Amino acid sequence: MIEIENLDHILITIPLHSREEARRFYTETLLLKEVPGNHPNGAIWVQLGNIELHIREEEIHQSNSARHPGLVVKDLDKAKAFLKKEDIDVSYSSAIEGRDRCFFRDPWGNRFELIEFAK
Repeated sequence: MIEIENLDHILITIPLHSREEARRFYTETLLLKEVPGNHPNGAIWVQLGNIELHIREEEIHQSNSARHPGLVVKDLDKAKAFLKKEDIDVSYSSAIEGRDRCFFRDPWGNRFELIEFAK
């Protein structure tokens, strides 16, 4: 069983070479506050209420899209063990300070990130 506590973020994708245009749109047009930092894969992070919106360049119509919601779980090791028991592949990505994370896809290819913040 995976005990989901809340939604942490949603990652959306934009076409390649449109990062600065996206930054202007989200921070200047929509007036969302950018979260400073060196984020994985050159992503732009902005505050969207009490969650973050992560914006990342990606080739359009990619069948293995990186788009995903990030879900905070109570016990990441327990969640990974559950996924493996259910024969669901668990994958990993770049490290982010202060959080452990993993990814999985549902049977239709939708990607999910599970996060446990350092205590």
